[in-house]
Amino acid sequence: MSGNRVVALGGGHGLATTLRALRQITHELTAIVTVADNGGSSGRLRDEFPIFPPGDLRMALAALCGDDDWGRSWAQIMQYRFTGEGSMQGHAVGNLLLAALWDRDNDPVEGLDRVASLLKVVGRVLPMAAVPLDIEATFILPEGAVVIRGQAQVAAARGELESLRIIPERPSARIEALEAIRDARWITMGPGSWFTSVLPHLLVPAQRQALSSSAAKRIILLNLDADPAVTGDELAGSTPQQHLAWISQYAPELRCDYVIVDSSVVSNHLELENQVMSMGGTLIVGDLREAPGSVHHDPEKLTSVFRHIMSDSLVG
Repeated sequence: MSGNRVVALGGGHGLATTLRALRQITHELTAIVTVADNGGSSGRLRDEFPIFPPGDLRMALAALCGDDDWGRSWAQIMQYRFTGEGSMQGHAVGNLLLAALWDRDNDPVEGLDRVASLLKVVGRVLPMAAVPLDIEATFILPEGAVVIRGQAQVAAARGELESLRIIPERPSARIEALEAIRDARWITMGPGSWFTSVLPHLLVPAQRQALSSSAAKRIILLNLDADPAVTGDELAGSTPQQHLAWISQYAPELRCDYVIVDSSVVSNHLELENQVMSMGGTLIVGDLREAPGSVHHDPEKLTSVFRHIMSDSLVG
C-alpha cells in the first residue's frame, strides 16, 4: 500500500475545499462524489438526459486542475455559467461538457477521466454510485412527519431528521471507487451538507462496507456553524456532537481516527472529546475559517492541519 494515497468523500463546495487543501500534500488523491443533485443546472440536465448530475463532479475536477496556465484557464472555463434569459442561462460549461460525453459514451467514468486529462487534473474524480441517485428524508415537524424528496429540497428542509434514504436503495458502487478506498492510506469525510453530501456515502452498501473494512485512517471534518438564512445549510445550528451522532446512526461500525472541528463551534469540549474517543478517534480543534464570521473553511489552514496529522506518512 502506498504511504500517501488519500480518498476524499463528499460533494459540493465542502469537498472542493478539502481537495484544494489535500492536493498541496499528495498527488495520489481520489475524490468520490455524491451523485444525487437535482437542483439548478444539474437538475435541468438530469430532467433531459439519463445521466449523473454533473455539478459536484465538475467542482471536484476544477479543484484538482493542473497548477499551470493550461489547467487554471480550463478550470475557469469549466466553472463559467452562461448569462442571459434563454434556455442556456445558468448552465456551467463543465456541466454541458460532461453531459455531452456521457450522452455519447456508455461509461461515465471514462468521460470524467477524459475531462481530467484535459484539465491536467491532480488525482482522480469518481462518482459515489454506479447510477444517479435521489435523496429522500423524513423530518418531524410540530404538525407531524413529512417526507421530502430531492437533494435540493432536503438541503432546504427544517425539522428533526427521522430517517434518510437514497433511491434506488442499495445501489451498486463503482469498482474504481471501492479499489481506491481499499488502497487508501487516509480517508476524509466532509465538510459539506451533512444529509445530502456526507451521509449518503454511508447508504451505498458496498461503499459503506469498504469504508468500514479499509485499513486507512479516517478523518472527519465537521461543518462550521452558520446562519441557515445565509447558507441554506440544513444543519445550521446543529452541534458537532449531532454531526457525529448521525454518522454513528447510519454506520455504527465505522471508526474514526481524527475529528477536525473549528474552535468557534465547540461549546462543550469535554463532551465532544469523549464522543470522538468513543468512536476510536482523537479530537483536533483549531481556527479553520477563512475569516472571522466566514461560513467557509480556509484551504491553507486545512492543509496545515492535514500536514500535522499525516506528517508521519505523507511527504509534502
